Amino acid sequence: MTETKVKKNISSEELSQLVVKGMQEKKALNIVVMDMRNVKNAFTDFFVVCSGTSDTQIDAIADSVDKEVWEVTHSNPRSMEGKANREWILVDYYDVIVHVFKKDRRDFYKLEELWGDAEFTYIED
Repeated sequence: MTETKVKKNISSEELSQLVVKGMQEKKALNIVVMDMRNVKNAFTDFFVVCSGTSDTQIDAIADSVDKEVWEVTHSNPRSMEGKANREWILVDYYDVIVHVFKKDRRDFYKLEELWGDAEFTYIED
């Protein structure tokens, strides 16, 4: 008999924690969880941002995040962008947006500065 996999709904906060776990599995650097729930005009609940040292690592981080989320929720992201150039991979889970940057791209775009009124949680490497 085959097991039926049912989508599991979890809170956006729990989803952001799964994302962090996936990042940590592949040794992501400078992980920041940005709580956007009290930011006026925010279009998501959380941004989770991290860096990798190479295009191979950021690709692996994005895949690890996708795997962690799938294993618990059995749902796919709405979209995943940037896999081809592997400098900034964005994974959209509606309520949680994941940004996996190559270190120099993150320094260039300074995404955290654009959302300075969010509540920041820094995860130790």
